[in-house]
Amino acid sequence: MGLFERYLSVWVALAMVVGVVAGEILPAWFRAVAALEFAQVNLVIALFIWVMIYPMMVQIDFSALKNVGKKPKGIVLTLVVNWLIKPFTMALLGWLFFRVLFVDWVDPNTATEYIAGMILLGVAPCTAMVFVWSQLTKGDANYTLVQVSVNDIIMIFAFAPISALLLGVADIKVPWSTLMLSVLLYVVLPLCAGVLTRKVFAKRPPQQLNLLLSQIKPWSVFGLLATVVLLFGFQAHTILTQPLAIVLIAIPLLLQTYGIFALTYFAGYKLQLPHNIAAPAGMVGASNFFELAVAVAISLFGLHSGAALATVVGVLVEVPVMLSLVAVANRTRHWFVS
Repeated sequence: MGLFERYLSVWVALAMVVGVVAGEILPAWFRAVAALEFAQVNLVIALFIWVMIYPMMVQIDFSALKNVGKKPKGIVLTLVVNWLIKPFTMALLGWLFFRVLFVDWVDPNTATEYIAGMILLGVAPCTAMVFVWSQLTKGDANYTLVQVSVNDIIMIFAFAPISALLLGVADIKVPWSTLMLSVLLYVVLPLCAGVLTRKVFAKRPPQQLNLLLSQIKPWSVFGLLATVVLLFGFQAHTILTQPLAIVLIAIPLLLQTYGIFALTYFAGYKLQLPHNIAAPAGMVGASNFFELAVAVAISLFGLHSGAALATVVGVLVEVPVMLSLVAVANRTRHWFVS
C-alpha cells in the first residue's frame, strides 16, 4: 500500500473531526445536502460511494466469476453468518444491555427503540463499503462480488420477515424503493461500469488498463473520506448533544461487530479457506447496510426516535471499527493457506 493508504485510519479520524466541526459551523449547508435524496437514499452520499466502489469493480476479472462456484464454502459461510446467526445475536445483545445491564439508565420505551434500531442493523448485511474492506485486505474481488450479490438477493426476500420476527411487528413496512435503489446505485451501476471499462480496454495493451487503475485508485479513498465527512456532518449535533446515549448504544454494537468478525474469521480458518476469501467473509459479516437500516428505522419509528439514533450510531462506529478489523486481518494473513 502507498503512504496515503497505509495511514488511512489517520485520515478517517481527521475526516470524522472535520465532519463534526463543519456540521456545527455550517448546519444549514449540511441540511441542504441531506435534503438531496430520492426514496430515502441521499444522492450525494450515493455519488461518493459510487466513486469509492467503481475503481474496485474495474479490477474484477469478470471472466473468472464462473470459477467462484468451485469454492462454495466461502459463500455458505457468509450466508450462515449473515442470515442464521448475526440478526439473532444482535437482538440478544440489545436485550441483554438495554433490558438488563443498562436498565437503570434508559427508560423502557427508549430502550425498546434502541433494541429495534440494533435489530435493523443486524438484519441488513453490507452492500457497498465491504468492497473497500475487501480491497484493503487484498481479498478476492471476484469472490467478494458474488458474496455481496447473493446477500442482496436474499435480503430482498428475507429482510422483512426476519425483521418482523425479531421486532415482533407483523406489519413491518420495508421501503422497497430504498432497498432496490440502493442495490442499483451501490452494486449494479458500478458493476456495469466496471464491465464496460474492461471491455473497452480488452483489445488494448495490458499496461493501459494498469495505468488506468493506478490513476483511478486514489479516487476510492477520496470517496470513502468524503462519505465519512458527510455522515459525521449530518450527525454533528447528535454526537455533541447526546454523548451518553451514543456510548451506551455503541457498546453492544462494538461487541457484535468484533464478535461476528471473530466467529466468521475463525470459521474460515477452520474450513481452511484462503485468506483472500476468509477475510472478506469476516468483513461482510461484521459490517452493515446502514443506509437501509436508517431508512427503515425512520419510516417505522420516526426521525427523532431511539431506533433512528441507534442506526446512526451504527454508521458512526462502522468505519473506524472496520479499519481496525482490516488491520487484524492483514496481520494474521500468515495463519491461512495461500
